[in-house]
Amino acid sequence: MDLQDQLKKLFPEHEVSNEPEIIEEKTHELLVQKEPMICKFEKRKGKPTTIIEGYEGEEEDFKILAKEIKTKLSVGGSFKDGAIIIQGDYRDKIMKILQDKGFKTKRVGG
Repeated sequence: MDLQDQLKKLFPEHEVSNEPEIIEEKTHELLVQKEPMICKFEKRKGKPTTIIEGYEGEEEDFKILAKEIKTKLSVGGSFKDGAIIIQGDYRDKIMKILQDKGFKTKRVGG
């Protein structure tokens, strides 16, 4: 007994369609704000970190932006209390990524 037969026994009323499913992907629009995002450098427990704050849009959008930055730079980081925390000093690269997306940025600290 193959998998198709087992499925027919479990779901006798289900009809199998041979058409491929079309999945629509929505592009996510990020809120471009008037106030600049703050990109600052700190040392936490002796290790350099870059912190990005000041996003005025929804938290989910900021999380998506955090994931994109971490992926592009191939670094670790987290999202806590409305701030993106990136491991290492990547202020210049992060500011370039944000400016390419249309955000205003402000460099703080050092």
